[in-house]
Amino acid sequence: MTRSKPDHYDGLQILLHWGVALLIAGVFTVALVFDDMPLSPAKFALISWHKWLGMVVLMLVVARLVWRLVRGAPEPDASLPAWQRKLAAGVHHLLYLLMFALPMAGWLMSSAKGYSVVLFGKLPLPDLVGKNEELGHLLKDAHELMAWTLLVLVVLHAAAAIKHHVIDRDTTLSRMLPFLRRK
Repeated sequence: MTRSKPDHYDGLQILLHWGVALLIAGVFTVALVFDDMPLSPAKFALISWHKWLGMVVLMLVVARLVWRLVRGAPEPDASLPAWQRKLAAGVHHLLYLLMFALPMAGWLMSSAKGYSVVLFGKLPLPDLVGKNEELGHLLKDAHELMAWTLLVLVVLHAAAAIKHHVIDRDTTLSRMLPFLRRK
């Protein structure tokens, strides 16, 4: 039995999309702030917040993927050329991959550097690897590369959505912002 695809995203999908987007903006901002700070209690507090927010992003991305499997996702606007549908699918796959891999790399990096992740200062998460300084540096580089790649993809994703709404005047953006739906 084949289930038909929905014609729009539901409220939970929209909430998870924008919630993850805001959290990613927060995680990135916190990282930029603490990056140049000298070692201090304030820097360690910001690093903890960065880790906590990253773990929440990871949990919400997993929830998004599970709900997407359960609910499905609407087909791209029928007026889009095939190359745009393929490009959009590819970018979405990369976004999901990075939203999962980036916090995982951060968690692995923390473990390799000997700093456990303690969620909200209360719930210790298991170390994923043993302490290994060389691996920690490699994971730090990978984490930063993925973060900048994610930022570029998010900017392109947002620019494309705005272009679809303003120039193409199609339904792409209105599926994730219901108040834009045309009557």
